[in-house]
Amino acid sequence: MDIATLLPAWAAQYRRFAESECQDDPLYVAICLALAESPEMLALMAEAPETQRRPNLLLAALHERLLAGVAHPLATYYPSCGGQRAPDGELPGLLLDLVRQERAGLIQHLRSRATQTNEIGRCAVLWPALSHVAQVTGRSELALFDFGSSAGLNLAVDRYRYDYGPMGQRGAPEAPDTPRLACRWQGEAALPGAAPWRLVARLGCDLAPVDVRDADATRWLRACLWPCDLERARRLDLALGLARRHGDLRVQPSSQGLLLLEQWLDALPPGVQPVLLNTWVLAYFEAQALQAYRARVADLVRRRGLAWLSAEAPSLAPPEARPPEALPAGYQAGSTSLWTLQMAEAGGVRTQALAWSHPHGRWLHWLS
Repeated sequence: MDIATLLPAWAAQYRRFAESECQDDPLYVAICLALAESPEMLALMAEAPETQRRPNLLLAALHERLLAGVAHPLATYYPSCGGQRAPDGELPGLLLDLVRQERAGLIQHLRSRATQTNEIGRCAVLWPALSHVAQVTGRSELALFDFGSSAGLNLAVDRYRYDYGPMGQRGAPEAPDTPRLACRWQGEAALPGAAPWRLVARLGCDLAPVDVRDADATRWLRACLWPCDLERARRLDLALGLARRHGDLRVQPSSQGLLLLEQWLDALPPGVQPVLLNTWVLAYFEAQALQAYRARVADLVRRRGLAWLSAEAPSLAPPEARPPEALPAGYQAGSTSLWTLQMAEAGGVRTQALAWSHPHGRWLHWLS
């Protein structure tokens, strides 16, 4: 299809992204609106694979160029690069200038990279979700498989500290080098019971895994963060440091992740409860591949006792997982995760909606 015919849809996509997904970052709102008005910059979208043609990929590519030390006045707008300048009338022109200056590098990123936030804030929801799995199964030994795990930092969910405000704190002991994740607990439900559990096995798979010791690869992780959110960047650095010290967060490159999952299941000790996790991964599946993924995982739930935790956009939740409580007032579906759990029950599969949450774990509405 001719690129010119796609430009209006891409422009609308950037406007929607500014309105519903990055409204907390004034810089990204301004950049998205500037991109929406520039056919020249929008045309870069054609360089990305069709499943990756999303605003956050180009935003990350631009951010990476500045984090890599490219000298350009656009960096004065980026807090992550030490900038303090608020978006103004000069920003669109400077943005276009950077795009022209760094066009080759940007195209390389768009063709070869994928958005890989590896947001450990989601672990603030994963922790009570695993506590729930331990409670309902009666098993204290869990094994976690993260599908689409990037650097595998969510596999270290038991090594972070969680602060739920009035609901109390959970997780690892407080320490200067331990990431501390604040999560606003909403709704009337209590935290899942404090049944003790521990991870006895952990493994991730990804099409392009990130080596925590690779400076270029970890810079891309930082580039995928919003530049105004310095706390997220600090948490990421702490999590990367923790991962380097422990050295046990294995992530295997694989285009056959479910085959790897089955092999991993075969090797688990008896009595261990396996848990599959995917967070904001399914949006990158084509329709046929998504259908096949769901069918295969459901079969593993039935046959192998797998517990499947899925945290995705509400539109990608299983139809049978319609939550008993509506999306909390004031929150939009495009910037909200719905956590669901599927487990074997009487020869079939029971699907349960567990929680609404901010995509990065800033707030959590646990469902009764």
